[in-house]
Amino acid sequence: MTKAISLRVDYDGTALRRLAKKAKDAAQVRRLLALASIYDGGSRQYASEIGGVTVQIVRDWVLRFNERGPAGLINTKAPGGRAKLNDAQRQALAKIVESGPIPAVHGVVRWRRKDLVQWLFQEFRVSVDETTVGRELKTLGFAKLSARPRHYAQNELEREVFKKISPPRWQRSGRNARPTRTSKSGGPTKPE
Repeated sequence: MTKAISLRVDYDGTALRRLAKKAKDAAQVRRLLALASIYDGGSRQYASEIGGVTVQIVRDWVLRFNERGPAGLINTKAPGGRAKLNDAQRQALAKIVESGPIPAVHGVVRWRRKDLVQWLFQEFRVSVDETTVGRELKTLGFAKLSARPRHYAQNELEREVFKKISPPRWQRSGRNARPTRTSKSGGPTKPE
């Protein structure tokens, strides 16, 4: 068995418990209390039971704590993978999207993500998928727009001829309508 990694000397169990009381992150509190038990002479196995983890994970906590102090026990977001496109390639992508495709050169009348994937490969030998291109375009401030579909045989000049014109639901009576009789008081009378 290898010798356990010792904890840094500028803290003790009491100091870690005090920090745990003030901490807002539950995971950090659990880790601080586990390490406090090690400062107080407890075994690494006991610390792993307090933390609800394995002894190997307690070892990782000790390394993080020794390197960065209590702040090292807070979970941080993983850095993620390396970006597929560099800044020059992003700027070229933005420029070509803004200028639009040239049908004779690019073979398309509007840019689709799959067309841009192909263009990026031809220009920079960078292989990306359509999702990545969509994410990059969104990051660059572009929004997906599509034109309203239009029938290929639609004729603007003849549209008015084929418009349906419905008569209104009610109409005023014409000249041939029978006039209503009025009484001497000026109001309508009942028909006789």
